[in-house]
Amino acid sequence: MKIRAILLNLAVALIALIVLFPLVWMVSVSFMATGEAAVFPPPLLPSHWTLEHYRDLFLNQGMGRYLWNSFALATLATILALGFTVPAGYAFAKLKFAGRERLFQFLVAALVVPAQIGTLPLFLMLKSMGLVNTYAGALVPWLASIFGLFLVRQYALSIPDEMLEAARIDGASEGQIFRRVVLPTLQPI
Repeated sequence: MKIRAILLNLAVALIALIVLFPLVWMVSVSFMATGEAAVFPPPLLPSHWTLEHYRDLFLNQGMGRYLWNSFALATLATILALGFTVPAGYAFAKLKFAGRERLFQFLVAALVVPAQIGTLPLFLMLKSMGLVNTYAGALVPWLASIFGLFLVRQYALSIPDEMLEAARIDGASEGQIFRRVVLPTLQPI
């Protein structure tokens, strides 16, 4: 049994090396001088380490701007998505309004539609709003994720109604209940 475990671990380690080798070699080549990796057999490590490719990437190709754009847009999209999906998920879980179940069923049905089908209509909508090639155009599609809404709703269903009723009896408004009771309860999700 012990030999089998050792052989299994060796096999897993070998597979990991095979999978990781191209990535490690790619990083190694990035530190080689131009043309150094074009010989046969290609070297595993650079003979002379250089940062010329990284200097070119950040100084001449604008990679710093691209990284900043990605970081800023991802952060802002996450914050905005939370701002839309958390209240909506809570509303679908705990607030009673006309058509709630039918609307939620429609939204859940939309989850089975592949995202690629909506790409062209989304582009046309963004174009008609003048948001193509803008930061807002990159953010708008992420404002209200149906999956995020579904996830928050399912978690919010676990909030005991008695806790919300106790807050209402204590005189809390719906906004206060959401801020002081619901948000702390939803924090894990």
